[in-house]
Amino acid sequence: CVDYRGLNKITIKNRYPLPLISGLLDQLGRAKVYTKIDLRGAYNLVRIKGGDEWKTAFRTRYGHFEYNVMPLGLTNAPAIFQHLMNDIFREFWDDLVVGYLDD
Repeated sequence: CVDYRGLNKITIKNRYPLPLISGLLDQLGRAKVYTKIDLRGAYNLVRIKGGDEWKTAFRTRYGHFEYNVMPLGLTNAPAIFQHLMNDIFREFWDDLVVGYLDD
């Protein structure tokens, strides 16, 4: 597990709004069909901006490594992932799809 507190402290925060649970529950209360998808390792589906990989560097006894995909623990990871989901499901959002990050 990598401790990104130092990096998070100097990172400009992405203030992309995450949905409120109360709003999602209201929407779900009016729905007729329900399903759930759990995107295990979802952050690992998001590539880190080219040239920024070095910021995730860590060292183990096996060598020096950098993430190519977004690891857990980065302060902006939830906002970035929520933005991605909103973009992917934009035409269906609020009518057929709602999303909630539960990590």
